[in-house]
Amino acid sequence: MPQTISKCLFLRMELLWKSHMKGSRLVLAIILVTLMLSSERGESRKAKIISTSFEYSAINCRAHSVSLTDFGGVGDGNTSNTKAFQSAINHLSQYGSEGGAQLYVPAGKWLTGSFNLTSHFTLYLDKDAVLLASQDISEWPVIEPLPSYGRGRDAAAGRFSSLIFGTNLTDVIVTGDNGTIDGQGEFWWQQFHKKKLKYTRPYLIEIMFSESIQISNLTLLNSPSWNIHPVYSNNIIVKGITIIAPITSPNTDGINPDSCTNTKIEDCYIVSGDDCVAVKSGWDEYGIKFGWPTKQLVIRRLTCISPFSATIALGSEMSGGIQDVRAEDITAIHTESGIRIKTAVGRGGYVKDIYVQKMTMHTMKWAFWMTGNYGSHADTHYDPNALPEISNINYRDMVADNVTMAARLEGISNDPFKGICISNVTIGMAVKAKKQPWTCTDIEGITSGVTPQPCNLLPDQGSEKITTCDFPTEILPVDSLELKKCTYSIKHA
Repeated sequence: MPQTISKCLFLRMELLWKSHMKGSRLVLAIILVTLMLSSERGESRKAKIISTSFEYSAINCRAHSVSLTDFGGVGDGNTSNTKAFQSAINHLSQYGSEGGAQLYVPAGKWLTGSFNLTSHFTLYLDKDAVLLASQDISEWPVIEPLPSYGRGRDAAAGRFSSLIFGTNLTDVIVTGDNGTIDGQGEFWWQQFHKKKLKYTRPYLIEIMFSESIQISNLTLLNSPSWNIHPVYSNNIIVKGITIIAPITSPNTDGINPDSCTNTKIEDCYIVSGDDCVAVKSGWDEYGIKFGWPTKQLVIRRLTCISPFSATIALGSEMSGGIQDVRAEDITAIHTESGIRIKTAVGRGGYVKDIYVQKMTMHTMKWAFWMTGNYGSHADTHYDPNALPEISNINYRDMVADNVTMAARLEGISNDPFKGICISNVTIGMAVKAKKQPWTCTDIEGITSGVTPQPCNLLPDQGSEKITTCDFPTEILPVDSLELKKCTYSIKHA
């Protein structure tokens, strides 16, 4: 179109010249043409406006929607967008009582440091959007240690705020069309190994003291440390998440519900250097004092690869208590252990009413592992008389192959782990398996229909009691929550 207009203008000039127009009129015509051509060039330099339509399922839809580019975002992979993200979110916070708001992140590579979310808010990543975590430490504010931990995990002082952070919020969604969040963790892992960190490494997503949280349909790569950490919160859905980090990367736990109630983790695929799911509730005397348990947790259709850690870990920071965890349809591949309970003298708290069924394991070091001497403490002030209660642990309907050792179950002297029930479990041992497939100390429980034959502390009750181990049938509140279908069309640069 601009070329056609330019051609017409030059034809007009030619006609004017041939008509022997007076000099003043000719000059005026030339000026007019020059201005019009300049206007055309300005129009061509303007960013192309794109209209994008998308839909997804969410706990709530939003009445207002804007693009990050509306606030100066530049998706070139080099320009910092920290201020753009925070400016956009601060602006959208005004719509909390007017149907909420959504920030759309279009295709591009968006470099950013830590930013804070707001209530009644959705962060949506396009399928070709990549959030790149900044390696400029000045873009990572330092915040206080978690009160239930008393100190940072990497260092005694505070901790760097997570890439996507929120506190004291209601109705928060972080989702997308499988958009990507890349933590660029190699920088942080090197600092950790060299012991150069004064503060604990940031997580990718942390939301604390909040209610009604959804994190879904995203790919998380190379987190500096833990990936997803809901803490002191309730009514949480984590669904359709892919997490990938090198299997030797330090502390790159997948999903860590911590002192949370009514949480559902579904349809997730995790490859990490630490536990794929780690259930927590505070550390030693700090967790005991804070007293905020994790309870009513559902884990379904999880696939885990973690050669040096667990598929699902309970602890070791469990001093506030862990109760009513239900896991089913779990697949573990080339992972150190299937289900692991980690605790120690000084932890206090409890892990009880744990139910796992329909689990498949391939190439494992241990199928089941319980550790009563985990040992890591926040400081030297823990109470040596604070003994953890481990009871009513139920594992059933499982198959495993190429396993080095069926189980390593080690309770605490004078504080045995009680009420362990394992039924209908077949474990195929590896060619170079340990000669003694089970080791058991300071535990009490029963088994039924388990191969290879368990240790004497777990006596076989016979095949007629193969369904002895419990799995609750009542529905938890998080399972009754119905998601809404949200549809949007947004214009953006």
